[in-house]
Amino acid sequence: MECHVYYEGDDDPDKCTARRLERFDEAILHRSMGQVPYGVVLNPHAEQALSPADAEEGLGTLVALDCSWESAGEAAFRMNGIHRALPFLVAANPVNYGRPFRLTTVEALAAACCIFGERDRAEELLEPFRWGETFLTLNEEPLRRYSECADSSEVVAVQEDYLADE
Repeated sequence: MECHVYYEGDDDPDKCTARRLERFDEAILHRSMGQVPYGVVLNPHAEQALSPADAEEGLGTLVALDCSWESAGEAAFRMNGIHRALPFLVAANPVNYGRPFRLTTVEALAAACCIFGERDRAEELLEPFRWGETFLTLNEEPLRRYSECADSSEVVAVQEDYLADE
């Protein structure tokens, strides 16, 4: 799974997971939205949840937006591709630990890989982060369940189980 990131550069560079992914040759950063290739765009504003069925349509490419949560408005996601929202997951990064839906760029990409049945790729992405394995452990059950779904509606039904517990 090839990972691409539209990088806005508005977060602390020392804490930026996208920049670290680029350093370890795990993702390609783009500073112009026009350079971002077609793929599955991880977009929290998308109307459909990401499901294993999306893997083929994205042509082996995942796209994330790396920006601060304050500037992650709908307008920031004007990229070509299939826009999908990640289902309920909990952050393991030190800034948002335990908070649902507040994932870093690397957590979002790794989660998508897991949902697509590519756990080894997720582990590769998370390896440079001391809390990376914690992300997979915290979300082990939901990621497994989401990866077993046939489509977006099944993912949403599984997500409802977790949201009911919140």
